[in-house]
Amino acid sequence: MASHIVGYPRMGPKRELKFALESFWDKKSSAEDLQKVAADLRSSIWKQMADAGIKYIPSNTFSYYDQVLDTTAMLGAVPPRYGWSGDEIGFDTYFSMARGNASVPAMEMTKWFDTNYHYIVPELGPSVKFSYASHKAVTEYKEAKALGVDTVPVLVGPVSYLLLSKPAKGVEKSFSLLSLLGSILPIYKEVVSELKAAGASWIQFDEPTLVMDLDSHQLQAFTHAYSELESSLSGLNVVIETYFADVPAGAFKTLTTLKGVTGFGFDLVRGSKTLDLIKGKFPSGKYLFAGVVDGRNIWANDLTASLGTLQALETIVGKDKLVVSTSCSLLHTAVDLVNETKLDSEIKSWLAFAAQKVLEVNALAKALAGHKDEAFFSANAAAQASRKSSPRVTNEAVQKAAAALKGSDHRRTTNVTARLDAQQKKLNLPILPTTTIGSFPQTVELRRVRREYKANKISEEDYVKAIKEEISKVVKLQEELDIDVLVHGEPERNDMVEYFGEQLSGFAFTVNGWVQSYGSRCVKPPIIYGDVSRPKAMTVFWSSMAQSMTARPMKGMLTGPVTILNWSFVRNDQPRFETCYQIAMAIKDEVEDLEKAGINVIQIDEAALREGLPLRKSEQAFYLDWAVHSFRITNCGVQDTTQIHTHMCYSHFNDIIHSIIDMDADVITIENSRSDEKLLSVFREGVKYGAGIGPGVYDIHSPRIPSAEEIADRINKMLAVLETNILWVNPDCGLKTRKYTEVKPALQNMVAAAKLLRTQLASAK
Repeated sequence: MASHIVGYPRMGPKRELKFALESFWDKKSSAEDLQKVAADLRSSIWKQMADAGIKYIPSNTFSYYDQVLDTTAMLGAVPPRYGWSGDEIGFDTYFSMARGNASVPAMEMTKWFDTNYHYIVPELGPSVKFSYASHKAVTEYKEAKALGVDTVPVLVGPVSYLLLSKPAKGVEKSFSLLSLLGSILPIYKEVVSELKAAGASWIQFDEPTLVMDLDSHQLQAFTHAYSELESSLSGLNVVIETYFADVPAGAFKTLTTLKGVTGFGFDLVRGSKTLDLIKGKFPSGKYLFAGVVDGRNIWANDLTASLGTLQALETIVGKDKLVVSTSCSLLHTAVDLVNETKLDSEIKSWLAFAAQKVLEVNALAKALAGHKDEAFFSANAAAQASRKSSPRVTNEAVQKAAAALKGSDHRRTTNVTARLDAQQKKLNLPILPTTTIGSFPQTVELRRVRREYKANKISEEDYVKAIKEEISKVVKLQEELDIDVLVHGEPERNDMVEYFGEQLSGFAFTVNGWVQSYGSRCVKPPIIYGDVSRPKAMTVFWSSMAQSMTARPMKGMLTGPVTILNWSFVRNDQPRFETCYQIAMAIKDEVEDLEKAGINVIQIDEAALREGLPLRKSEQAFYLDWAVHSFRITNCGVQDTTQIHTHMCYSHFNDIIHSIIDMDADVITIENSRSDEKLLSVFREGVKYGAGIGPGVYDIHSPRIPSAEEIADRINKMLAVLETNILWVNPDCGLKTRKYTEVKPALQNMVAAAKLLRTQLASAK
C-alpha cells in the first residue's frame, strides 16, 4: 500500500531558510551560502521521508520565495520593468520580482486560496514572450536522485497558473488569461521531456483551482490542456492534485476524464462531499490519492477513523490503486513537534506537526497493507480519548453562556447616526479627525525590555516603568503632532493575536511552531485547544495609564474575535463559529471593563475578517453571518457615547462591503493606499455608508515619506465620494515595523494635510 506527501514546509525546523535569506538580502552572506543552506534543507527533508517509508516523495516543493513565482520564472514571464536579459533566471531577477529593488516595485502579493500563505501574482498579457528560463524542477529532481531518492517532481498546473494570474498594467481588464494556454504549454512539454530524460516515472500537477466555482469555459481549458500534453506525458504516471475544498460535481467529471492522467488527489478533510462523488463514479484502473491527513492543522489524526475511510475507498478503487496522502501540502502547518520542549505533555500528545504527519501517512499505509503498528495506533487512540475527556478542554460556564447567545443578533439599540451625534457631543472632534491605527515603532531597546521581562531578568516594577516611559513618549509625540484621537503605541505587545491568547484560557503556545506567510516572513499561530474565557482584564491597566497622561481621547486597542480565530490553529472538535462566539464573549468582557475605566473610544481590529471567507460562493453567506455577528457581540453592551472603531487591512472589500456595514461599528479604518484605492470605487458605485470611515492615506509598508500635498490630494479623492462629516484621516496600518525617522515626518505631513483641507472647507462654506 503506497504513501504520498503533497508538499513540505521549506523554512526548516528552526527557520534556517528565513535567516539565510535575510542574511543574503542584507549582503552579509553570499549566494553560495544561501544555496548551501537550501540544499541541506532539501536533502534532510527527502531523507526524512525516505526513512519514514514514504513511496511518493515530492521534489520542487522547496522554494526560495514562492512556488507560483518559481513557475513564473520557469515560463520566463518576467515583467519588462525588471530589465531581464532573457537567460536562466538568477537570484537578482527572482528576488526583484518578489521584493522590488531600488528602482522598481515588487509584483503584487495575494492570499493563496483561503490560507494565510501569500503568493506572487503573475502579470500577463498578449505581448508576453514565454521561454523556458528556470530549470529548477529538473535540477532538484536530479539532486534528489543523486542522493538515492527517486522523487515525484511537482509543478503548478498550467490552467491553475493562468487562473491565478492577473492582466498586467496597461492590459485590458477583460483580457482572457486562458487565451495564453497555447503559449505556455510548449514550455511545460519541455520541462516534462527533461524530467522524463532524467528518469522521473511520476509527475504531479497541482490544479487547486478545480475546487473553485468554475464556468464551462474554464473547465474546458483543463480538458484542452491535458489533451495537448498527452503525447509528452506518455510513459509517465501523472497525478493531478486538488486541495482546500470539495471538488464540485462538474469539475470532478472534467478531472476524472482528463487524457494522459494516471491518478487524482483529493482533500478528504475539507472536502468530505468529494467522498460521495468517488463512491458514485471513480474511473476504473486509476489511482486515488486520498488526502486523509490534515495538512492545515496541528491535531493528531484520528487514525482509526481514517483507516475506516480508507478501507471503504479500497473496495471502490482496488487495493493496488489506493494511495494514502495528506489533504494538501504540509506547508501550512508547523514543522516538527520534537522542537517543542516547553509544551505541556498532555496537550503535546494531541498534536502532530509536518514531521509527525509524515509518520501518520506511513502508519495508515502500512495498516492498510496488513502491517499495522499496534503500538503506534494504540498511543494515538489514547491521545484521542484523553483529548475528548480532558477537563481542560470543556468549561461548562462558557458552553452555557455560548448557548444563550442563540436568540439575539446583538445589535446596539440606537442607529449609527444618532450614536455619532452623541459621541461628537462628548468627544468634540474637528472635521476630518486624525488618528493612527494602534502600534508605534518597536525599537531594539523595547524588544530587549520585553524579552528580559519574559526571561525573569528584570523585575515587574522595572518592566512597568520602562513601558510607562515608552507610552509617555508616544503620547507626547502625538500631542506635539496635534493628532486628535491618540493611541498608547502598544509597547507591551509582541503580536496582536498572541498578546491576547496568552491572557485567555483555552490557548497554548509553541516555541518553534512557525508557518511561512510569505517570502522569509513566518507566523507562529497560537493553538486553541479548549473553551475560551477571560480570567481577568487584559488591557485596562495600560489603557487607563495612557488616558491619564492626556486630555485627548485615548483609544483602547483590542484584537477582534474573528481575527484571533483566523490567525490561530483552531480546535477541530466543534464548529469554528462556536469557538468564535466564545472568543467574542471574552472580548465583550474586556470592552465593558475599558468603558468602565473611562475609555470612550475602543478599537476592535478585524484585520483578518475576509481571510476566513470560504472558497465557494454557496458557503460565504453563512460564514459572513456568524463572523459579523461575533464582532457585534463584543460591543453590543456599550453606551451610545462610547465610540467603537474597527480596522481592516489587505483585502478586497468590494464584494463584502454589505457585511462590513452590517458590523455596525461607529468608525472603520481600512487599508486603502496599496490597493490602488479599489476601495473607493465601492462608494463611487453608490453604496451608502453612514458610519465614520478612514481609508488609509499613506502606505506604512514602504519607508517612503509622502508629502502633505500628496496626502491632501488623496483626501480630496475620498471627499469626492464620501461625506465630509464621516471622513477620518489616518495611515493604512499600524506603525510597528517602521522607524521613528520615517513615522514623525509622515504623521506631520498627514496632520498638515488634514488642517489644510479643514481651512479650505471652512472658507468654501
